[in-house]
Amino acid sequence: MALIKSISGIRGTIGGKPGEGLSPLDVVKFTAAFGTWLTQQSDNKKVVIGRDGRISGEMVKQLVVATLNGLGLDVVDLDLSTTPTVEIAVKQENAAGGIILTASHNPKEWNALKLLNSDGEFISGEDGAVVLDLAAREDFTFADVNKLGSYERNDSYMQKHIDLVLNYPLVDVAAIKARNFKVVVDAVNSTGAIFIPALLKALGVEDVTVMFGEVNGRFSHNPEPLPENLTALSNEVNKSQADLGIAVDPDVDRLCFVCEDGSMFGEEYTLVAVADYILKHRKGNTVSNLSSTQALKDVTLKAGGEYHPSAVGEVNVVRKMKEVNAVIGGEGNGGIIVPDLHYGRDALIGIGLFLSHVAQTKKNLKAIRNSYPDYFISKNKIELDKGVDVKTIFEKIKGKYKNQPVNTEDGLKIEFEKDWVHLRTSNTEPIIRIYSESQNETTADNIAKRIMQDIREFMH
Repeated sequence: MALIKSISGIRGTIGGKPGEGLSPLDVVKFTAAFGTWLTQQSDNKKVVIGRDGRISGEMVKQLVVATLNGLGLDVVDLDLSTTPTVEIAVKQENAAGGIILTASHNPKEWNALKLLNSDGEFISGEDGAVVLDLAAREDFTFADVNKLGSYERNDSYMQKHIDLVLNYPLVDVAAIKARNFKVVVDAVNSTGAIFIPALLKALGVEDVTVMFGEVNGRFSHNPEPLPENLTALSNEVNKSQADLGIAVDPDVDRLCFVCEDGSMFGEEYTLVAVADYILKHRKGNTVSNLSSTQALKDVTLKAGGEYHPSAVGEVNVVRKMKEVNAVIGGEGNGGIIVPDLHYGRDALIGIGLFLSHVAQTKKNLKAIRNSYPDYFISKNKIELDKGVDVKTIFEKIKGKYKNQPVNTEDGLKIEFEKDWVHLRTSNTEPIIRIYSESQNETTADNIAKRIMQDIREFMH
């Protein structure tokens, strides 16, 4: 059993003893802490909630609603929804904040509370620390019986979200419709099965096959949209001679594509392609996190913009995007952030922009993918021995590579001529993640191996 309290939210496995998993008592405690924090921010009593298709979703939702009502807060419940839809609803409802019940790409035994501020954005690290402190001290006062909050179910936001995508200036509905795309969607038994087909239909895509379309939270494969988990989608695209495959994660904030021959477009290249399209129509800057492909930088510089890296984590990407006034940003895991729509990763706007790009270029996906610089990212992790001091290890590695450019904004990133390696500790498990990138797959793997060797050496 696991319970992970981080500044971005509370995540855990369902069941077990309180404090060891995400038990009902933990759900109540952290919801009460967040609700209390909201009441300290303003007199606004409205909170928006929504959930992905997880098995535990309904149970967790009932606990969250009752707790918020008990604090005197009014709940607007979108029920089965997506992370970006809830983010949009918080703003449109003028709510004090929001809670999304989703453990994102984690397996079915997990669930989580993702916490949003009044802008519909993930709460900052500073605010998260305050919420965790309130929870630790159990410093809550519930409302008396005459001041309990209200509950309202609202099913209008899927359509509102789709309308925002359709009306977005760079989404070319006519071109998409004219291309007569044949699409296969892997909806991984969650809310993507409701939202993605509805969006495609609205975009004029008639020929859509949905795989794993039953929203039951019993994910038919590991829900993280990585190549090894998308073999069924790949085979189906190939077999049915579709133009492309679309895969999302359970809460529909990550997006990746499969080419017409069943090969992966590459989750890292979702953002590259969308940025390329946006930069053709708008001059400007881009942002991605330090672990994302260099291809975005190449595409940005070619278009006359500036590229800026940020620390890993959506909150950090958004902060950097605001700082440099980026026209597009996101993460290499298929997370697209379109700032003039909202500051959150959003697969729906991602699909609208990507299909517009494909429709306007009149090429197939493989040809578009081949038009970008080819980089290979090797993603590895190394388990840490108990009691190991990561800071010391990072210092020693920094010393060893002191002649290379180094970025310490988030862990340690070392740049070599055309290649880079990024080391960072996980917020959620005792490991160091090692991402390395090169234009040659073997080189990327070898850089990672060399650094992992260094880490093992410095651990002992």
